[in-house]
Amino acid sequence: MPSLRPSTSEHAPWALPYIEATEAALAASGSDDVVKLLESQPGLLRKMLAGAPADIGAFAYAPDKWTLGESLLHVADTERVFAYRLLRVARADGTPLPGFDQDAWVPESRASRRSLEDIIGELESVRAATLTLVRSLDDTALTRTGTASNHAVSSRALIWMITGHMAHHLGITRDRYLAAR
Repeated sequence: MPSLRPSTSEHAPWALPYIEATEAALAASGSDDVVKLLESQPGLLRKMLAGAPADIGAFAYAPDKWTLGESLLHVADTERVFAYRLLRVARADGTPLPGFDQDAWVPESRASRRSLEDIIGELESVRAATLTLVRSLDDTALTRTGTASNHAVSSRALIWMITGHMAHHLGITRDRYLAAR
């Protein structure tokens, strides 16, 4: 499985904070098993939000920042994009894959119309699908490289990016949304 940290040639420079967030989360867990970390993250989110005020999903910690609901839907949307890229790269599809505009997507998520429980349920469903894909990959698929957002990216790096992106947002949830309430 993809426990070895991807090299810098396997991802774009903008992905480095997510690779580092995965490495830090693995160190904190005392494990080098990225799949176990992927499995645990939705439960960590639920535990973190247990006992939070009922209206926290509509809370933005500063002006012009996303609400918590928008932030978590952004995590789900980004994971879908990264998992799609992972599928394409792992299946040896050499077609260059485009980037996406997260800031344009967030308002279209309509997070304010949904309960936080519904949003978390969606995130858990997306993660379950990602885990099914990740578990299906063999060593050949994990070492494949493709192109996304005009940069080389490996299957392994995409898994680390998915993991690190959620780790990053778990930190934001704890340090900005929950700490401000």
